[in-house]
Amino acid sequence: MLDEYIAMLKTNTWDLVPRPPGAHVIRSMWLFRHKFHADGSLQCHKARLVANGQDTAYLLLYVDDIILTASTDVLLTRFIDMMKREFCMTDLGSLHHFLGITATRSSSGLFLSQSLYTKDIISRASMTSCNPVATPVDTNSKLSATSGPSLKDPTLYRSLAGALQYLTFTRPDISYAVQQVCLFMHDPREPHMQALRRILRYLQGTINHGLFLSVSTISGIHAYSDADWAGYPDSRRSTSGFCIFLGDNLVSWSSKRQATVSRSSAEAEYRGVANAVAETTWLRNLLLELHIPLRRATIVYCDNVSVVYMSGDHVQHQRTKHVEIDIHFVRESVRIGDIRVLHIPSENQYVDIFTKGLPRQLFIRFRTSLSVNGDGRGEEMQRKEEADNGDEVGYMVDGKHEMQVVKY
Repeated sequence: MLDEYIAMLKTNTWDLVPRPPGAHVIRSMWLFRHKFHADGSLQCHKARLVANGQDTAYLLLYVDDIILTASTDVLLTRFIDMMKREFCMTDLGSLHHFLGITATRSSSGLFLSQSLYTKDIISRASMTSCNPVATPVDTNSKLSATSGPSLKDPTLYRSLAGALQYLTFTRPDISYAVQQVCLFMHDPREPHMQALRRILRYLQGTINHGLFLSVSTISGIHAYSDADWAGYPDSRRSTSGFCIFLGDNLVSWSSKRQATVSRSSAEAEYRGVANAVAETTWLRNLLLELHIPLRRATIVYCDNVSVVYMSGDHVQHQRTKHVEIDIHFVRESVRIGDIRVLHIPSENQYVDIFTKGLPRQLFIRFRTSLSVNGDGRGEEMQRKEEADNGDEVGYMVDGKHEMQVVKY
């Protein structure tokens, strides 16, 4: 710390002057991190001095659409007035609609949905009268690039698949199904179109569903990671999936085919964990920039015991040499204390919804765990009101027993 302080004095980072009358003292803090050699050994301790202001404003800008919030109403009003002086802009009041996403505020949280956009996609496919299905993807089928005849005109398929990608912003429950149909945009075939229509039939029955963000404290980040090993029949590549929670709220998720073939399930799972760790690292840095530093390590849950051992074991095993970069990346995050990789039973692995087709009962249970519902209410409230209309199913979540109601 002393070396860093002396270095800032030498480079004239600031001038020491008396405090002007009426000026506030800006709070500051030291941030510490470790720097390692290429072989993983500690090189030095690094320190950084960061100054924070007593108020904070956040601005999200997309072209000419803006979401603005602040820590106080006074600062928010002052910032809006300043923006109006510099730019020609209109204040639309409280957030209610942004880039096709409807935001509904309540005392318990914020409900994000794209119901109108969903109806438009279904209408574009001429399926407004279709019968709904309970899940977006078949549990048995694995789509192949060579199965079935090619579509005579793939334009509609590509248009619908692209539209569904944007819908996953508030509908993580369809991420895996959409990822599957988007793999065949270059040469869509009849079975691929059938799979896409199944997604639309699922959306027909869940048009009003969206993502609920509850009012909760930011206690830390925890993630779930999984992989479907060699699940693609054409290339035997694996599917990685992760979902990341900030406090009680789902903030990031992914369903993606791995770039290379994994030679073992442990290798596929470890690549998935590395992707989840990379995303959580980015989120931790983003929160730091937003002046919300996390004090606790991020917990990454994985249902593969070998991956848990490898994340903290410094011995290089024969079966892991093909994922050496991912091995070192995850281990370094574990070593500096930012990440902890823990085991979770497969029956509680939420992220299965991003890697494979699931039976109806399990799919609904995991969907509820992701806070995807149809009316913007919290998960606990929804369960209570459904108690008289379904059968209760008990399960464990993070070591706590919870109940889920499944309608038949």
